[in-house]
Amino acid sequence: MGFQETFKALADPARRQILVMLRQGAMPAGEIAARFDMTGATISYHLAQLKKAGLVTERREKNFIYYELNASVFEEAMLWLAQFREEKP
Repeated sequence: MGFQETFKALADPARRQILVMLRQGAMPAGEIAARFDMTGATISYHLAQLKKAGLVTERREKNFIYYELNASVFEEAMLWLAQFREEKP
């Protein structure tokens, strides 16, 4: 995915909160949804946007879908952003 999708996904505060939650490890969609005052459909939309941007991956286990961070997309974005840091003499 390109940076446009990545930054668009990161622009939403609920999506950023989901990403912070996933730092602890993979979580099922229901557990993610339980931490928000939003409909299941809204959480599903946010998770789909994060997945579309490549920021999360999903895996199915029986009746559950687990989401986890995709660190490679974060690393790519951080490397790109690092070029704008001032270099110390």
